[in-house]
Amino acid sequence: MSVNVEKRTDPPGESDYATAAWELKERIRSGEGVLRQRRGFFVDAYRRSTAHLLVENDRLVAFASVRRDGYILFLAVHPDHRGRGHAERLVADIAENHRSVTCHARTTNRQALGFYEHLGFEVIRRIDDYYEDGGDAYYLKLGGESLRERLSGFVGG
Repeated sequence: MSVNVEKRTDPPGESDYATAAWELKERIRSGEGVLRQRRGFFVDAYRRSTAHLLVENDRLVAFASVRRDGYILFLAVHPDHRGRGHAERLVADIAENHRSVTCHARTTNRQALGFYEHLGFEVIRRIDDYYEDGGDAYYLKLGGESLRERLSGFVGG
């Protein structure tokens, strides 16, 4: 059976998928202990950002919310849909539209750090007590001169 994953976008000010994104984020938080934002913060940030969405059969399977400066606020892939290149595809879309791509990741989130390193993100600095719960973060920036070529290689484009 062929699966069709469709790209969609919620531009700033729109929130067609905000509830679905919140529910996906919460599923990941409860199962993995990451993405611990409060609902008010999440919804406000989502509405102010551009949300890049991947939808399968009208069901959100992955999303990335990005500010206009290329800072990734949220990146999430449904656990049942990991390993299919969805996160790489979202980051590639962001990199195509921004001169610089940055984000924060918990210093304890080895899965996220490994993913970002795989794509060519570099640790710029460590920030102690960055998160509301006192957790530390790394500030990461996507580097490399052939960034677009590298990312297009990940997504077959």
